[in-house]
Amino acid sequence: MNDFLQDANLWLHYPLFKIGQSEITLHGISSIIIFLLAIVVMEKLVRRHVLKRLLARTHLDESLRFGIERIVGYTIIVLGFYLVIQNTGIDLSSLAVVAGAIGVGLGFGLQNIISNFISGIIILAERPIAIGDRVEVGGVAGQVAKISLRSTTVVTNDNISIIVPNSQFISETVINWSHGDPKVQFRLPVGVAYGSDTEKVTQALLAVADEDPMVLKEPKPSVYFIEFGDSSLNFELGVWTQEMVKSPRRFRSDLNFAIDRKFREVGVEIPFPQRDLHVRSGIPLMVQQVPSDPKTPTS
Repeated sequence: MNDFLQDANLWLHYPLFKIGQSEITLHGISSIIIFLLAIVVMEKLVRRHVLKRLLARTHLDESLRFGIERIVGYTIIVLGFYLVIQNTGIDLSSLAVVAGAIGVGLGFGLQNIISNFISGIIILAERPIAIGDRVEVGGVAGQVAKISLRSTTVVTNDNISIIVPNSQFISETVINWSHGDPKVQFRLPVGVAYGSDTEKVTQALLAVADEDPMVLKEPKPSVYFIEFGDSSLNFELGVWTQEMVKSPRRFRSDLNFAIDRKFREVGVEIPFPQRDLHVRSGIPLMVQQVPSDPKTPTS
């Protein structure tokens, strides 16, 4: 048994190769792997069971707490990796030139990933968007479900999760319906037939807004007479609501149904495009008869 242990000890400390002045052995490699696994486990324990509980007692927003957890977790991993390399006695000075060349190559190859990573840190620090916000960016509209350092998960009204790179939230124009105050004004265009009583139309639209429970009482709803259209008098109903954050399509649909019912009740006609066609008779075509040539044979 002693001979086996001695042989195993020799194999574990047998130099496989050198990095600078440091000899790399199986014992050193296994130590690095064990320490790195321990650091990953410790990072998860600290982040989930210690840091998360401490932040839950604060009054910080959920997105900010999530960002702090992520940043602290990555910091623990980076510092732990650095300490492991230093304590194992590996000399990395001889690899400085090679590491620099590799770093330049990785910088060009991973520039999009790095850009998204930096953008994620900016998002978590400045908080232009937060978990639960309804956003529109790059043709994607939905509710923010998760923010990580590389990407953000947006869930649409059809319950489809779309992964959006964080760089889009920094480089493109973002519409955030929930930023600061979820209360927004919703404008609904409505056309009525020519000859309709504009006062009756106004009162009908205001009644629809007053009866809808999703419409806020303050600020008060408004009706605007926009223009004399080609086939209709065009109005616009402006209401304030918080439903743009939750279900804007359902809110618009409910208002349209209510407006149609109300117009039928009060006798307001919703027109359809019409065109008047006037047909003028033209000048009759004068056909001059040419006398036939007696020499020309006829059939």
